[in-house]
Amino acid sequence: MTKRVAVIKRETSETKIDLELDIDGTGAFEIDTGVGMLDHLLAQVAKHGRFDIKIRAKGDLEVNEHHTVEDVGISLGLAFRQALGERKGIVRMGHAIVPMDEALALVAVDLSGRGCGEVEVSFDKEYIGELPTGLVGHFLESFACEGRLNLHAKLLAGRNDHHKVEALFKALARALDEATRIDRRIREETPSTKALLH
Repeated sequence: MTKRVAVIKRETSETKIDLELDIDGTGAFEIDTGVGMLDHLLAQVAKHGRFDIKIRAKGDLEVNEHHTVEDVGISLGLAFRQALGERKGIVRMGHAIVPMDEALALVAVDLSGRGCGEVEVSFDKEYIGELPTGLVGHFLESFACEGRLNLHAKLLAGRNDHHKVEALFKALARALDEATRIDRRIREETPSTKALLH
């Protein structure tokens, strides 16, 4: 099987990002974005999705966290798009409902070749660690748009913001793991009646 890997180098006047992704990994990760809570959440994506992820990001955190969080989401989406290639043989759709104590999160994805993010989340506080809660939805939407995938994310329950956001990213990991798997019955086929997923 062709290796499903990607290397993304993205540099703007606001951020510099180096990212490596191996979809068929073991859950290994090396992540340093300068935003500790974002690092923690991306580690969940790697570990629970069984993706190998390396990210080094330097952003204008002296301004605020927005550009760094947004551009990491964009870069991770680009990496999935690149690594999936023509998307032949993939299961394509996946979903997960994940609890973390009192919190419960639902994420469903379709690696359709069309970018669309629908995110229904709310938090009580303005920040979780150094991560502005207002950027959680923006990160997921940026990831979906650049990854050319449909992503629906919803918090079904929760009182603790940390639990809610962690359940959300673990659900994202499990949904992506399911959707990116190879279905051996259609190994050389594109899972679409259009015969095209990009």
